[in-house]
Amino acid sequence: MAATGTVIISTEYCKGCGLCVHACAHGALAMGRKINNAGYAVVELAAPEKCNGCTSCAVMCPEVALEIHRRG
Repeated sequence: MAATGTVIISTEYCKGCGLCVHACAHGALAMGRKINNAGYAVVELAAPEKCNGCTSCAVMCPEVALEIHRRG
């Protein structure tokens, strides 16, 4: 069984820079339409089935807004 993961996004920390979206080689993340209290459009886990828990997105995030959980 291949490893799978999930991303928990702290929307109030996200500033919508998109670095995590570009860092995700699997296309699991995308810029969303939700706006946080600071007025930023925040990232979303658009394709959870594509996440393998590699943590590239979390490593790239300057706001430490992503938490990765890996299974398998």
